[in-house]
Amino acid sequence: MNRSGLKLRLVIGLVMAAMALFSYYSKTQANPMTGEKQQVSLSPQEEVAMGLQSAPEMAQQYGGLYPDQQVQNQAQQVGEMIVRAFNRELEGKNIANPYKFNFHVLRDDKTINAFALPGGQIFITAGLLGRLKSKDQLAGVLGHEVGHVIYRHSSEQMAKTEFYQGLAGAATAAAGDMGASQIANYVAQVKLMKFGRDDELESDEFGIKYMIEAGYEPSAMIEVMEILAAAGGGKQRDEFMSTHPSPDNRIAKIQEHIQKYKK
Repeated sequence: MNRSGLKLRLVIGLVMAAMALFSYYSKTQANPMTGEKQQVSLSPQEEVAMGLQSAPEMAQQYGGLYPDQQVQNQAQQVGEMIVRAFNRELEGKNIANPYKFNFHVLRDDKTINAFALPGGQIFITAGLLGRLKSKDQLAGVLGHEVGHVIYRHSSEQMAKTEFYQGLAGAATAAAGDMGASQIANYVAQVKLMKFGRDDELESDEFGIKYMIEAGYEPSAMIEVMEILAAAGGGKQRDEFMSTHPSPDNRIAKIQEHIQKYKK
């Protein structure tokens, strides 16, 4: 390849990288609920709409909703206790919560999971719920998922994914070969996984704080981590290539948060 061709590729790569950077930082929004400035792809109203639109399809992937309304009501009541505790703090600051939270139990009794869609639609599988032994443990799980919504983690991840894909494309354009593309995509993947682990720890702290504010026993979150570790066969995963911190690392941080917030 002649020098002029290489120079052209480098220029194209730099322009693409600059465009990705500009696009990413043009997505900056203030989150009044947390006091953070974040790069997010959606407005709160768009997050709510996306969550509501996606919820039925998401439930269907897990066999639909659990058919016992009493079980559904229990999850809703415990989740609302966490949200009310948080909203009381917001009201003291004259801040409105733009999200409407709904808590759903999924029929799937094999999968051990809980997750949140943007805007406040929160799910827990019957497989995980069946392993929990108290409302305090349930509050820990749901409080953690509420934290993901409040911190706008899904919208942040969307913006980060677009950014790193843009950088990976720029690297590929500059290098002009698939080997560079694969390396760039690997680096982008690892960076996003790191952000995922940070999000989990941030949501753990949120959950602990508002469990306490809502009157639940925060040490139950440690029990949840032990349940999750047992569900995984007790094996420690390679944290470098995982979106979730290991249960042991999370437990150490949770103990710190309990000491920080417990009165």
